[in-house]
Amino acid sequence: MLAELSIKNFAIIESLSLSFEKGLTVLTGETGAGKSIIIDAISLLVGGRGSSEFVRAGEKRAELEGLFILEEEDHPCLKKCHELGIDASEGMIVLNRNISANGKSICRINGKLVTIGILRDIGSTLVDIHGQHDHQELMDEQKHLHLLDEYGGEEVKKAKDAYVKLYKKYADLTKRLKALSENEQQMAHRLDLLKFQLKEIDDADLKMDEDIKLQEERQEMLNFEKIYEALKNSYESLQGEQRGLDFLRLAMNHLEEAAEFNKQLKEMSETLSNSFYVVEDLTFQLRNELERMEFNPDRLNMIEDRLHVIHRLKRKYGQSIKDILQYRDEIEKEIDTIENRESHIQTLRNELKSVVEELLTASQHLTAIRKKYANKLTAQITSELKQLYMDKTTFKVQFSQKEAQDSALIDGIPAKFGSDGMDFVEFYISTNPGEPLKPLAKIASGGELSRIMLALKTIFSKHQGITSIIFDEVDTGVSGRVAQAIGEKIYQVSINSQVLCITHLPQVAAMADNHLLIAKEVSKEGRTKTKVIPLSEKEKIAEIGRMIAGAEVTELSKQHAKELLDLAISVKSS
Repeated sequence: MLAELSIKNFAIIESLSLSFEKGLTVLTGETGAGKSIIIDAISLLVGGRGSSEFVRAGEKRAELEGLFILEEEDHPCLKKCHELGIDASEGMIVLNRNISANGKSICRINGKLVTIGILRDIGSTLVDIHGQHDHQELMDEQKHLHLLDEYGGEEVKKAKDAYVKLYKKYADLTKRLKALSENEQQMAHRLDLLKFQLKEIDDADLKMDEDIKLQEERQEMLNFEKIYEALKNSYESLQGEQRGLDFLRLAMNHLEEAAEFNKQLKEMSETLSNSFYVVEDLTFQLRNELERMEFNPDRLNMIEDRLHVIHRLKRKYGQSIKDILQYRDEIEKEIDTIENRESHIQTLRNELKSVVEELLTASQHLTAIRKKYANKLTAQITSELKQLYMDKTTFKVQFSQKEAQDSALIDGIPAKFGSDGMDFVEFYISTNPGEPLKPLAKIASGGELSRIMLALKTIFSKHQGITSIIFDEVDTGVSGRVAQAIGEKIYQVSINSQVLCITHLPQVAAMADNHLLIAKEVSKEGRTKTKVIPLSEKEKIAEIGRMIAGAEVTELSKQHAKELLDLAISVKSS
């Protein structure tokens, strides 16, 4: 849920900090007080389109920040954060967006700089803003299948997972079959290229780690003089008259004499003796190495040429000899496949035919389960609409076969499948008897649209992971018993998701768990500022009374407000 919201220098808001609770929070106030500006701020915070017009006049930038607390460990937002390398281990998401006076935005999630696209992607899992004229997820027919699958829960997921597993195999086989079915000329060119590459690699006769060994030998030869001089100086320092080895031998003899008279010196004498023989042996090795060393310019040229060949192959076929040899094995298999193309095509066709049969069965099973839940959804939405006084409305989940993403010809029969099944699903509705069913997106009446959206939200909010749902004056165009029904329905949505609602209806305001009054005031400097006032129970009566009566609040309007609040308590407890 949205726990904290900070707004600075945004439109007529100079500085505003808000705390939100679970359940239903309503925002009321006079027209122009800034209610919708707060919703605009949240919209921009979760990735909405911004501009310099939102920056308060005379300021350099607007600053927006929101803290979201996620209680579900499997919340989709946490998964997205993990994929993006954003730390959200404590279940808290802090979104931050600054909009400068030149229109540029800086966005952060938990302190990490992100693009506006990533902010929007994360924000879509946290907040769903629905205004009277917004056609968001529920109005997008491309997302209706996803909504139905969410409604179907684990049973649909299990059937869909089985289908997707087969579909991936099907997609791979169709891709390979398509590649083998290309025209003869293309295949001939491909074969010539592969044979050339195979010969080039084989002619090089590469050995594993050969380049590493050659580099080491090359480095040694390029530093031949330095190595030779160092060995020579080391040998001369140890061997010869009055050199290190002579002094070491002399010290060893003297210590051996002393050790005969002092047992404590015996261990030191033995250590020195061992060291002398080790150094003496090392001296012989140095002499042998000096005698062996010989600079061979022909060998260096051969190494340079060989490394050049290996480098050229690396540029073409892989970053290492291992990669080159692996590529060589792959093209050898591809050459065999092309040269025996008809045989491989037939094998793929047989395998694909078998997979298509399994995939068709899995697809039909998935469709059957979806239709079962579509019937349940239809009945539930019809019931919800009756409670909103739309008992003459007809709702239907329309199934059709979607346009295939991939296709293959199996024994002359085209087999078509999509990545999530063969179904295209769209919600259809008729609001009056005798009228034909039409796509949900074509419903025109604001009042009807508000109720339909609320009915759908009431159901889908239980299955979606959205943290907060915002209704911005969705109750426009209704009154009386319909207004009361809408208030109750919005409250039902808030049971499963935090709901923030801007409303002008006293019936909706009365259902609130938390009531915020939005007002504006003019400072001494003549600047207009928006302020937010959390209302007490007594203040709620006065505000709802104002919503009922208008400018002048009467005792009768207060009495009516108290009756609405009492009714709300009764509805919530039932």
